[in-house]
Amino acid sequence: MTGSGKAPSLLAALGRRVPAPLASLHMVAGLELARRFKWLTPPAELDGRSFAITVEDLGVRACFAVQGGAFRPVWTGAPAHLELGAAWADLLSMARGDTDADTLFFQRRLRISGDTELGLIVKNWLDAAPRPAWLRPAA
Repeated sequence: MTGSGKAPSLLAALGRRVPAPLASLHMVAGLELARRFKWLTPPAELDGRSFAITVEDLGVRACFAVQGGAFRPVWTGAPAHLELGAAWADLLSMARGDTDADTLFFQRRLRISGDTELGLIVKNWLDAAPRPAWLRPAA
């Protein structure tokens, strides 16, 4: 199957079958774990705002909000204030700090829609967030 393109399309087909609340629970669990370990503390400007992250090559979309400084799943189908979409490898590269959001955006590998001011706040927050040692790239 290598090189045929069938594996990614199969993963995307399976990912589209994952109910959004289930994907959101997993995303929120990871974000909350990072927050509790003080790896990722959302700024006050994010409170009451909703977000959606789509892992485009896996066909998975997770929706969550920041409430009272904590990450919470969003169960409704309402549009998010900010939507981000990229391939899994690009999202991981951004999380590790290997590639910044601007680079991915201008290379058309990161899709951003919704509240542009909120997007800038999130970008600056993520750029400044310290990465735990296990997430940083090996030297």
